[in-house]
Amino acid sequence: MSGEDAYKQYFVEYPHEYHFIINEEEKCEQLRPFLVLMVPVAPHNLVDRETIRRTWGKESLILGNVVSLFFLLGLAGEGQGDGQLQQQLRQESREHGDLLQSDFLDCYQNLTIKTMVMMEWLDTHCSTATYAMKIDSDMFLNVRNLVSMLLDTPRRGYMTGLVETDAEVQRDPSSKWYMPVEVLPEPVYPRYALGLGYVVSLDLPRKLVEASRHIRPLYIEDVHLGFCMKYLGIDPSDPPKENYFHVAPVPYDRCDYSKLIATTTEPYSDRIHVWEDFSGAELVCQEDSSL
Repeated sequence: MSGEDAYKQYFVEYPHEYHFIINEEEKCEQLRPFLVLMVPVAPHNLVDRETIRRTWGKESLILGNVVSLFFLLGLAGEGQGDGQLQQQLRQESREHGDLLQSDFLDCYQNLTIKTMVMMEWLDTHCSTATYAMKIDSDMFLNVRNLVSMLLDTPRRGYMTGLVETDAEVQRDPSSKWYMPVEVLPEPVYPRYALGLGYVVSLDLPRKLVEASRHIRPLYIEDVHLGFCMKYLGIDPSDPPKENYFHVAPVPYDRCDYSKLIATTTEPYSDRIHVWEDFSGAELVCQEDSSL
């Protein structure tokens, strides 16, 4: 095996001509949203899609600004009932009009492909929006705080989220994010926004797609975007408040959740109950919250 072949697993096949088999080509142009929420999710994961539709994903008008929601999917792998599943997805698309499915294999290794296909779609079909947020399907999102923040942020060349600075490249072969020095000799990654949830101004998708054509795409999708941003000479911005984005789950408290934008959630938590409680009544909170 050649040295090149030995390290192919750390890269993905992008750029490549992927096609959408379920699409909403005109919806963005019709709604003209201020903010587009893009949720990458596995084809079989109907539970998360329905949960999001019943919680923060149903927020469509915030502070006078239109918010749109789309789920991005690839293809199910062989042996996953893909024929029947595909029929179910087409029916779900007819019912909700919020599915985008492209013809790449949907798996962890292909998250960079999924991310760049998302950027291509935003550039082609949603360029009139002002911002887009990529957010994982297991997150809690305070859409009102997000829109409020974006009303006072730059509208060009802007990316924010939980930004990592001087993150060390993992050299331990047992690490999920192991990266051999032969693949990436640099000891630290460029600044990048963690993939759990980040915002981009809508001038960036086209630039990121173009930058990606000059960079061999690592399978770690948020790191790959960091390299694209470095190539463009654009520095990701720290959020205006450091408590806005959380990678560790924040225990639910109405007042604490009223001050954040996004947090991961505990597995098997009742996110619908949390949302109903959070959005059920006007909050009066003390200013000395731990967040």
